[in-house]
Amino acid sequence: MPATDTRARPRIVIIGCGFGGLEAARALRDAAVDITLVDRTNHHLFQPLLYQVATAGLSAPAIAAPVRHLFRKQANVTTLLGEVTGIDAAARQVTLADGGVLPYDHLVVAAGATHSYFGRDDWAAFAPGLKTLEDAFGIRRRILVAFEAAEKEADAARRDAWLTFVVIGGGPTGVEMAGTLAEIARQTLPGEFRRIDPASARVLLLEGSPRVLQAMPESLSTRACEQLSRLGVEVRTGARVTAIDAAGLQVQPTEGEPYRIDSRCIVWAAGVAASPLGRALAQTTGAALDRAGRVQVQADLSLPGHPEISVIGDLAAAQSHAPGREPAPVPGVSPAAKQMGRTAAGNILRRLAGQPGQAFRYRDYGNLATIGRNAAVVDLTSPLGRLQFSGYPAWLFWLFAHIWFLIGFRNRLVVLIDWAWAYWSYDRHARVVAEVDPLPVPEASSAAVRSP
Repeated sequence: MPATDTRARPRIVIIGCGFGGLEAARALRDAAVDITLVDRTNHHLFQPLLYQVATAGLSAPAIAAPVRHLFRKQANVTTLLGEVTGIDAAARQVTLADGGVLPYDHLVVAAGATHSYFGRDDWAAFAPGLKTLEDAFGIRRRILVAFEAAEKEADAARRDAWLTFVVIGGGPTGVEMAGTLAEIARQTLPGEFRRIDPASARVLLLEGSPRVLQAMPESLSTRACEQLSRLGVEVRTGARVTAIDAAGLQVQPTEGEPYRIDSRCIVWAAGVAASPLGRALAQTTGAALDRAGRVQVQADLSLPGHPEISVIGDLAAAQSHAPGREPAPVPGVSPAAKQMGRTAAGNILRRLAGQPGQAFRYRDYGNLATIGRNAAVVDLTSPLGRLQFSGYPAWLFWLFAHIWFLIGFRNRLVVLIDWAWAYWSYDRHARVVAEVDPLPVPEASSAAVRSP
């Protein structure tokens, strides 16, 4: 009599509950499979609005949702709080930091990305990046403490350093952060201090390339700079940062002599690097990595020789395979991650049915970025062609688009109410820090020429 396979249904492990992992799990809701969704945090984070938490515009629960709550009605999903430290492709199992092991039949790796300081990780202590809620809380503390420290500072030079805010990186996050900082200084805080004028604060946006928002058309990049300037942001392109310390940073412009900016509040928005799990996958599967540490995947998002492993989101160096077109790189944006999650889930079901996987095709709906109140830029793909607009209409579009894509009705309602209140009152209600001691005052630096 033949042996009977008593094993349970196909086991699928999904690493990461970002946009890609969340979408993959949801796409498998009606499948006869058992899904284990593991993440190092207990919440899904709507990263496009993370800068709003960092700048006290929104509270953390408004842009985060508990993973267990999201999947409470999806019976084939088990959620685990844990950090994945290893992947064994031969044994088909995932190892957790606490020693636990998760066996799998199919694996979806959506571990995301972290900050990249281009080989200068020592800069992280002085210029934090923005990827997690912990990052947002730390940056918010730095911003608010800077104004508090300036209020107590008697020395003019040191006071100016506290009131100089520098954002490094002219992508969407950098542009949005710089614009919001200018709004805080000029619209939210005036009248609350007695010894300083918050509106006198300087906000600088540094970008090493010739223009900000490189992914957008040059015309929208120009409009973004104009809107930032109206808010009071000093935009400096062709400005490459060469050193950062506790007292400020050194800048090498494309033309001219290097100079120094004394600043006690610096935010890094210049680069990202793939999760370290990319290296773990490369070691266990022989997969190739690109220069950013992303895993080079096949057309169907699987790994060569390992069709049971799919890599999606910011960790994947993927290409879009549209019919009749040359393969094109997929940008590291949330719509792409969600589409990859759906494709990976669909390919798992195809393989379970004995069918080959389908190539991933990215549908580009465009890009958008907000600069500040009534100011944004939008570049959309539509059946009528590219639609490009800026200013107040673009800001309204940005606002409602982000509310629509938030997870859960409660979050949409809370964000809408908070934004409506902030729009009419200029108030930012989340200006609370747990630690009130200011950052240590560094020794005065003698490096290079001061910025004008």
